[in-house]
Parts: sequence; C-alpha cells; structure tokens
Amino acid sequence: MIFSSVILTNAGIQRGHGWISPRLCLNILWSGIVLVAFLMTTSPAYSDENTTAMRLIAPETGAYTGAYVDFGDGEDNVTLEAIENFEKMVGKHQAVIACGAFWGEQHFPKRNVKIITRYGAIPLLFWSPWDKPYAESKPPDQFGLNHILNGKWDAYIDQWAQDARTWGKPLLVAWGLEMNGTWFPWSGIFYGGGEKISAGNSTVYKGPDTFKKAYRYVVDRVRAKGATNIQWIFHVNHTTLPKEKWNEFAAYYPGPEYVDWLGMSVYGMMNKWQGWAPFYEAFYHAYEEICLIDPIKPVIVAEWGVGEFPAKGNKGEWLTTALNIMKTQSPRVKAAVYWHERWQNEDETYSNLRISSSPESIAAYRQGISDAYWIDRPIFAPVP
Repeated sequence: MIFSSVILTNAGIQRGHGWISPRLCLNILWSGIVLVAFLMTTSPAYSDENTTAMRLIAPETGAYTGAYVDFGDGEDNVTLEAIENFEKMVGKHQAVIACGAFWGEQHFPKRNVKIITRYGAIPLLFWSPWDKPYAESKPPDQFGLNHILNGKWDAYIDQWAQDARTWGKPLLVAWGLEMNGTWFPWSGIFYGGGEKISAGNSTVYKGPDTFKKAYRYVVDRVRAKGATNIQWIFHVNHTTLPKEKWNEFAAYYPGPEYVDWLGMSVYGMMNKWQGWAPFYEAFYHAYEEICLIDPIKPVIVAEWGVGEFPAKGNKGEWLTTALNIMKTQSPRVKAAVYWHERWQNEDETYSNLRISSSPESIAAYRQGISDAYWIDRPIFAPVP
C-alpha cells in the first residue's frame, strides 16, 4: 500500500496546497482505525494466535507440493525472499515449507513458522533431538534417547509445547526422522539395535523399542500441554541401514494414536561414489512397506530429490518420472516436499540437489508440478 504524504496541524491536514477541516480529519482517521481493526480480525496474516485449532487435511484428489529451500547449515535460516524466489523459479506457490527445528537451538522456532504461515504454507518442522554442530554419523549426544526418557529435557519439551500451543496455527512435526539409518544419533543402531528383549510372545528389538518409547514420551508431553495444532509425522528413510529384520519400518512405529501422517525420505544419487538409481527403484518398495504399517493414514514424501550427475543419469527425466509415479501409481501419497539444496562434501565435491542445477532439471520440474494434481495451498479443517 502506498500513501501520499500529509502534514497534520492544529487547523487540520495540509495536503499539497489545500486544507482538510479538523472534523473531516477525524473522520478520515477514524475510518482508517476501523479498516485496520477489520483487517486484523479477518486476515490470518495479522493474527499471531488462533482460538480454534485447525489441522491439515489430506486431499481426496491430488497431493500438496512443497519444498525445503536451502535454509543453511542448521536448516533454519528461513527467509520470505528465499521462499518467494523458489516459487518464482518453479512457477507454483508451495503448500508445505520444511525447515529444521533442532534441539540444540533450545527454543520453539516462532520466527520461522510465522514467515512460512504468512507466506501461505503449512510449516513442516524437523524437530530433531540433535546437538550442535549437527554433525552426522556421530554417537548420541546430550539429547540421547535415554536422557529424554529419564526426564532430563522435560522443561524444554514442555516450553516448546506451550509455545506451539500459543502459536495456535497448524504445524506438521517430524520427530526423530530417518531413525532406521546410521547417520543420526537417535538411530536404533545406537540403542541396542537388534538385541532382543523380553516382551511376552512377540519379538521386540532394543534399538527400535527405545526409539518408540522416546517418541511416545515426547508426543505425550506435548499433547499434555494442549498443543492440538500439531500433526505428527512418523518419518523413515526409504532404505534401511543395516538391512536387517530388526531395522524394518514397522519395528519403529509408535502406534496409530501417535501418528497422523506416514512420512519417508526418498533420494536418488547424491554423491559421486553412489550409483544412479531410477526413482521407482528408490521409492516403490519403501512406499509399499510404509503403507503396510497402517491401512488408511496419508503418506507424505517429506524429503525427496536427486543430484546432478550427467555422466551417470538424466536428472530431468528422473524428476519427470518421480512426479508421474507419485501421481499415477501412489494413491496414498498426499504431499511431496522437494529437498532444494546444494552442499560441499568432505572430499570437496558438491552434491547439487537444487531444482536449478541445470536448465533441463528446472524445465522438467516446472512442467511436472504445473499439473493441477499438485495442490499449491494447504487445506485446513477444525481439529475434531
């Protein structure tokens, strides 16, 4: 909004070379106050708190499109400019914007959720029990699962939950993602792995069981503080490592009462030492496995992407195929969040998953998500 400059005096308002009477001046000011008050009560962009908890609904037809937009080492340097630039680049508004919310920050990311919500997307928070410097392939740190279960971080969890409840608007939260790998300190392999523990007639493995207990513990505490605006995502990696029975998706599942969406990461080739894998090969077995966990819960591909390695494979074709398979062969997929990032590896090579890594890549992605099947804004309904 652009306003002409005015000068307020005791005699009225001087505008240009003319004068407005004091009475008319007051009428103008009063009208302005009424207009601002109306906007503040009718537009979500002007309200930091909601009185009615809302939740994202899974669309009957189509799926939400979303992205993580290279928000820095902590995955939390969210800016409206970055989000809007991504939208302009791909030619479509995003329904979901993902970012990090690591425990090492020790606060609820209100600034980031405000930016994302005012943009018009639902925030997807990766609320990872991870300490700085956020290095992968390290053993458990001060936020280890046993510390959580022993109550060491109750005050932090409770405050985070209270802040989320006060925020009030819908949130997607993935806690302890990709626990079936070896690269994060909450992974089952660090907590006994496949060691069997006594559980009646069923087989229970210590690593996954510890994770499940911690997941439930955190969710229970958050819900106890009234944060009903949060929907919880059970988020696995498409490939388990190690590939053993105890490390299957179902072993980690905390139960349907603790999960709103089934989530997974699906990546193609990301490093030069890897081989090129077609999207179907990376995705479909994992999709079938996660759907077996629960017969009705919606699936979100919470991370997906592939690097630019023209000597190994065609990224543009990979993206086209991925979007087509998720649309035509995966009816449970109701959201897909692309991982738009470029980073330097320890060997000084680069992994470039950005959509803009080549003209062919961006053209393929723009064409794919231009389909009306890919929904560009979140749809909400009141929490039951």
